[in-house]
Amino acid sequence: MARTVWDSSVGKKAVMAVSGLIMLLYLVAHMIGNLKIFFGAGEFNHYAHWLRTVGEPFMHYEWTLWLIRIVLVAAVVAHATSAYQLSRRDRRARPAKYVHKKAGASYATRTMRWGGIILALFIVWHLLDLTTGTAHPGGFQPGHPYQNVVDTFSTWYGDVVYIVAMLALGLHIRHGFRSAAQSLGVGSRSRDRALKTMADVLALLLTAGFVAVPVGVMTGVVN
Repeated sequence: MARTVWDSSVGKKAVMAVSGLIMLLYLVAHMIGNLKIFFGAGEFNHYAHWLRTVGEPFMHYEWTLWLIRIVLVAAVVAHATSAYQLSRRDRRARPAKYVHKKAGASYATRTMRWGGIILALFIVWHLLDLTTGTAHPGGFQPGHPYQNVVDTFSTWYGDVVYIVAMLALGLHIRHGFRSAAQSLGVGSRSRDRALKTMADVLALLLTAGFVAVPVGVMTGVVN
């Protein structure tokens, strides 16, 4: 049954919707955590340490964090795979372009596709920068996330990469949230306006919340 569902376009859209919502929930929590940087180094570093001790003593050190990482990796892989396969299936079913096409639908499709690629590249850079320290400017300091964040956003390219990625994230959420609702059978004509408003608000809040951090460093509010 699982294979039958996965092989169908409806099943792939459902997988894409559920995995997208899992990532959306993580992004909301991640943004709230990031904003703790405005309360100082002690508060932010304590939060980063707390993430590694969640669930203790029942859970071992970092076990809960690794479970979250595993779920997120599975969600990203499922989301990207289903999106890629749906795109290929759509192209095979429609090898010739439509003579007349809806400008809005075309724009949303291009935004989702290129936005997904930008975000995938950003995730790799973000992990190499602030998790492993491989691509971190200056000296990476394990256990000192506040200083590491300030180091990254003290460089022009760190600000540009992050802000561009967050703008792409906002557009991705704006279009993806409504698509997920339709795929899961939540959308309808009567709910369309409410879903559109929710998508716009979520996209705006998340984009503003994430961008606030590099802007805070650039303006000296975070130093």
